[in-house]
Amino acid sequence: MAERVWAAITDPAPGAKVSLIAVDTVDEQDWAELDAADAIIFSCPTYMGNVSAGFQSFAERTGRRCLEGTWRDKVAAGFTNSGSKAGDKLQTLSALTVFAAQRHMHWVNLGLPPGWNTSGASEFELNRLGFWLGAGASTEVDADASAVHDADLRTCEHLGQRVATVAGQLLAGRALATSR
Repeated sequence: MAERVWAAITDPAPGAKVSLIAVDTVDEQDWAELDAADAIIFSCPTYMGNVSAGFQSFAERTGRRCLEGTWRDKVAAGFTNSGSKAGDKLQTLSALTVFAAQRHMHWVNLGLPPGWNTSGASEFELNRLGFWLGAGASTEVDADASAVHDADLRTCEHLGQRVATVAGQLLAGRALATSR
């Protein structure tokens, strides 16, 4: 799973625009799109218990945006993937959350209870890996990217919808506040 940033959401709310930006090839147009986005979902593989080197390099290139508050009050969320079921994904999600907080962004959690945790449960339930902070996926290390578990994909889609909803609510609230 390559490092990605979603500027908006997959299958978004009406009117939302989605862009997929690979963080290892960000150019000036990509930076402008990220700076203009209302919401950004950060994603990277969990590698050696943390964000990947590619994402860390991207993070370091956002220092000016941190200092200048360029992404202040944008909505943010994140997801990650690793080979094992736990795989220290919580550490990666925590790192993504701190990254967003340093840039003065509003973090949106997954908003789901843990799935697949009772005797009658199924591995095909949303949030089958039981994360709260963001979405986590598990893909066998010898599989290709198309082998991501269906429940994990649907959990990420749920997170995208949730971010679109929260971003829409925040924008509506701002519009209402400025109209008074």
